[in-house]
Amino acid sequence: MTLRLYYHPLSSFCQKAVIALYETGMAFTPQIVDLRDEKDRAAFLKLWPIGKFPVMKDEARDRVVPESSIIIEYLAQHYPGKSTLVPADGDAARQARLRDRFFDLYLNMPMQKVIGDRMRPADKKDSLGVDQAKQQIKSAVDLLEGEIGKAWAAGDAFTMADCAAAPALFYANMVAPFMDTHTNVAAYFQRLTKRPSYARVQKEAEPYLHLVPQ
Repeated sequence: MTLRLYYHPLSSFCQKAVIALYETGMAFTPQIVDLRDEKDRAAFLKLWPIGKFPVMKDEARDRVVPESSIIIEYLAQHYPGKSTLVPADGDAARQARLRDRFFDLYLNMPMQKVIGDRMRPADKKDSLGVDQAKQQIKSAVDLLEGEIGKAWAAGDAFTMADCAAAPALFYANMVAPFMDTHTNVAAYFQRLTKRPSYARVQKEAEPYLHLVPQ
């Protein structure tokens, strides 16, 4: 295979990249990385010393492409496939990128703060940081509630923004539930769950969901 994705099915940022790959229909080789395994971790650090996934290796072009948003941009440029995840129109592309950043920074990152804190020893908890993260999630969902008026996050077409939104909203709802309080966001998330690409990603993550601390 030309494209090899180093990832884990449970990771929200990895799910974002996999959704994009499924949307384009591009063939790729999935390479699950267990960062808790010393051998796996060492091999991955040789590829990308930062040690964060997802990372895509384009073996045909001899390129290492880290970061979920950059992976999607790379696919749009070199392997667009059947879906245009980055609109050709400049204004529409900017809106898609803005929404992509919105879901990553204001839902995904604070969600990871909350879940990460649950994995800390009792004497290392950060209750203030968790409260601030939950407030960030609430503020983001409140804002989205008033703005998500069309079928997808950046308009009528499914874009990179929706790739980011699906896993971000799934996990955010686990730490700061919104399905009963934000009807527009809830309806949007339901549309996302019915998207074949995300439904496939959810199914692939199911065997690992027990690892998410409740």
